[in-house]
Amino acid sequence: MTTDGTRDAAAVRQEIDGFIRTKFNVEADDPNFGNDVHLFDHGYLDSFSAQELIEHLEATYAIAIRNDDLIKYPLNTLNEISSFVVDRRAGAR
Repeated sequence: MTTDGTRDAAAVRQEIDGFIRTKFNVEADDPNFGNDVHLFDHGYLDSFSAQELIEHLEATYAIAIRNDDLIKYPLNTLNEISSFVVDRRAGAR
């Protein structure tokens, strides 16, 4: 992690946003898709797409996401996911 964790989280969030929009056909002008929208409650992700996202995160950021992480940490929004990734890469989680 660089000295500016906020910048890291923003860059990770932007990359994840792009992945989800591309992979799961979220329109660029979708007014409901944002950094704090619950991706599951609003139908952007389901259990199958969540698995694809986890595989993407593990491969892209060289992290492991364990089953207990999915229980311990809220990973429902772009902000939550990007914070988790930055923390995991820094060894904080």
